[in-house]
Amino acid sequence: MTTDTVSVTASEIAPVAIDRVALTVRDIDLIGDFYQRILGLDRLSGSGEELILGQDGRALVELRRDTAARAYPHAAGLFHTAFLLPHRDDLGRWLRHAHAQKVRMSGASDHMVSEALYLRDPEGNGIEIYADRPRATWLHDGDHVVMETLPLDLASLRRAEGDWTGAPEGTVIGHVHLQVGAIPEARAFYAGELGFDITAEIPQASFFSTGGYHHHLATNTWNSAGAGTRPKGATGLAELVLDATDTAAIRTGLSVDDPWGNRIRVA
Repeated sequence: MTTDTVSVTASEIAPVAIDRVALTVRDIDLIGDFYQRILGLDRLSGSGEELILGQDGRALVELRRDTAARAYPHAAGLFHTAFLLPHRDDLGRWLRHAHAQKVRMSGASDHMVSEALYLRDPEGNGIEIYADRPRATWLHDGDHVVMETLPLDLASLRRAEGDWTGAPEGTVIGHVHLQVGAIPEARAFYAGELGFDITAEIPQASFFSTGGYHHHLATNTWNSAGAGTRPKGATGLAELVLDATDTAAIRTGLSVDDPWGNRIRVA
């Protein structure tokens, strides 16, 4: 399969895309340093109680400090935030950077539509760093995009020329995976109420997008089957902000919780 570089706009040209993710964290200095040093995000603003990080002036991650917050690994909430890099070579450069920084990786996969590396921040929030394959190479089964979890060619990635010098221009949050309690209710909310298209379904997970992207959102029960409402005072996801460039695609100005208390806001 081709490994040509691809523009990041495959995610952003959709009527609704990811704007930013807000996280509740206990140690804002530790987590802020991680996202700057390991992911290469810029500090855009901060007050001690919150910190905004992004790239080229665009906010991508908002950290909100709560020293009393607790982690609930099997509760509804964030599974991972996926940072989409503009080109495959950027992913290779980041891989070498992560190795030099002794980052502990939690996975690496070829999803056919993309190539992805996985890790966690110091408070356990899941992170994916990925690059899309050219959209023309994506396979479809009817209305669904074909995605698999295959071994990733790490040796090929490492051969990318140049050095990692921080998140490259065009870095965005391409998609977000959420932990939920049940998939039928997730489909009813994200497809039925919010109006996303269902682009793929695998055991215990559904994938959603607009504009034909492989997915902007995913919900799964791999760690959270049967979970109820998200506990108050939990670390992790505080708010997921969506960017609606086409106001006919989704209700703008909306701020609503999904059935498990994951806060979704449409800018």
